[in-house]
This record gives sequence, C-alpha cells and structure tokens, in this order.
Amino acid sequence: MRLRNFLRPIPSVALAIALIVSMLTGCSTKDSNLTHVTLNEVAHSIFYAPQYVAIEKGYFKDEGIDLELVTGFGADKTMSALVSGEADIGFMGAESSIYLYSEGASDYAVNFAQLTQRAGNFLVARKPIDDFSWDMLKGKNVIGGRKGGMPEMVFEYILKKNNLDPATDIDINQSIDFGSTAAAFSGGQGDYTVEFEPAATALETAGEGYVVASLGVDSGYVPYTSYCTTKSYLEKNGKIIEKFTRALQKGMEYVNTHTPAEIAEVIAPQFEETDVTTIEAIVTRYYEQDTWKDNLVFEESSFDLLQNILSDAGELNNRVPYEKLVNTSFAEKVRNNK
Repeated sequence: MRLRNFLRPIPSVALAIALIVSMLTGCSTKDSNLTHVTLNEVAHSIFYAPQYVAIEKGYFKDEGIDLELVTGFGADKTMSALVSGEADIGFMGAESSIYLYSEGASDYAVNFAQLTQRAGNFLVARKPIDDFSWDMLKGKNVIGGRKGGMPEMVFEYILKKNNLDPATDIDINQSIDFGSTAAAFSGGQGDYTVEFEPAATALETAGEGYVVASLGVDSGYVPYTSYCTTKSYLEKNGKIIEKFTRALQKGMEYVNTHTPAEIAEVIAPQFEETDVTTIEAIVTRYYEQDTWKDNLVFEESSFDLLQNILSDAGELNNRVPYEKLVNTSFAEKVRNNK
C-alpha cells in the first residue's frame, strides 16, 4: 500500500490519522475476502509461462485466491514443503508423488492439473553444432540433473532412444545443485550441460555455450510438470483447488491464443533480471515446440508413460495406481471455462 500525496498539507493530525485508519481498514477488508494459498514451484522459469500469466493477469485474485509463490529449487525440496505443510500446493514433476506413495505415505500427494507436455530443458555445448546428433555425446562429460529427478530421467530416456547407455557411454555429472549447473559450465566443468531457460539463453548471450538440442522435442510428449496437493488438503479444500485450477486454465488459454510477444509482455514482471526481448525469444522457443497443453487434464496414458520412464531409469519397482495419484475432476470441470 502506498500513501500518495503524503507531503500535501493536511488540516490536522486527527484528520490524518482518520484517513490512514480508513485506508488500512479498506486494505484489511479486501484481503479478508481472499483465501491465502501457498504454492511452492520447483523452479522459477519462463517454461511455466501459463502460471505467471495467471498471476500477472489477476486470474487467481479473480477466483478469490491470495497466492503466495515460493520457489523450492528442486522437486525434492518442493515435495518436502508440501508434506510438512509449508506449502498448500506443489508444482513439480509427478514422479515425486509416485516416490512418496511408494514409500507408504498415508497422506500422499494427488496430482490435479498437468501444465507442460514436453521437457523444458536444452542441451548446451561449448561450440555451435549445426548437425548435432546424440551419438556425439559418447565419451563426453555432461552436467546432468539430480538422480531420480524428471530432468535427468528424460535426458536418459532420450539417450536410450538413441542407443546410448547412460551408465557406460557418457560421464554424467549429477553432483551439482539444480541452480548451479550453468555457473559450473561457465567455470569450465563439462563438455555439455542440460539447462532450463533462462540459463540456456544466458549462456548463449555470454558466448559461453550454445543450444544444440531440445530435450522437449527429442523426448516427445511427456507429462513433465504438474500441480499436486496432499490427500488431506484436497479432501478439505476442494473448492479452493477448483478455483486454483480455473485460474490456471485461464492462463493456459491465454498462452494458446496470444503471440510470444504478448505473452512476454505479460510475464515480464516475474523476470525483472531479463529484458523483454530475451523473454520473448525464450517464450518463442517453448511456443514453437508445443510445450503447453490446451487443458490441464492429466491423462492416464501420460501417467503410464511417466511410470515407464521411471522404470527404465531404475527408479520404480512396482507400478502405482493412477486413480489414487491423479484426480482429473477439477481440470475437466474448468476446461473451456465450463
């Protein structure tokens, strides 16, 4: 809240106090009409443009939600925040909910909305490669992701599709923290690195790396990121989840009906350290590879594919039930604003 015209002469101290009290009361009344919801996102990336459109266009507030956005910097941290009650909703790869359920948690995480349908990271090399092929990684050192995390598993999924053994053909460095891989690459580590935006473009801008492949294109459609909440929160707050999902659907529809330039202009306040031209270039990159779904329904076929990827990566011994870990009722209800 800003007290405008503060230096303007006022008749009396009493009147000034009355005015301030009135303003504070107005703010309090407005806030009391909104339900506070804490959303913990796995990363803050232009990859999640529909979410930021929903925030900046006021779609959450329109639904009566006062959204607090927190970045977890890793799916493990985001899930920990959800389980501990620090967050009401978690946004990450659905593999985390599978792990939690497989560990026997009674208050497990239920996925209720899928945002992205392709991987959002890119393979960055030290020099431009016009005719890149995945077999060029054989014998090379690559900065990868956390073991068991979606970025790393999709990377390994692509390698296997190209007849490469992640364990023997390539030296994958999985020891570097999620937010530090680009800096490590700039510092001389690795022949290649797997990066999200805006890190990939930042490396290109600095002349320290060059995008040579899109994991989103080469992996095909995969359920990369989704929203989940605990079973107990869902049972008690179904109306909040429906409103949250409706706001997201509006954000999804916006990115699917507007140009990258328009999308970039809307989400720019979320990325103050990045100029709008760069944001537009990144949005265009995601836009052209069909990153975002046109609705939020997490289909069973997508969940099956996710479990296949986990099994191939050696991270899942027993399949988990789709009907337990996915609830599509909210996404189906708000689809097309119905």
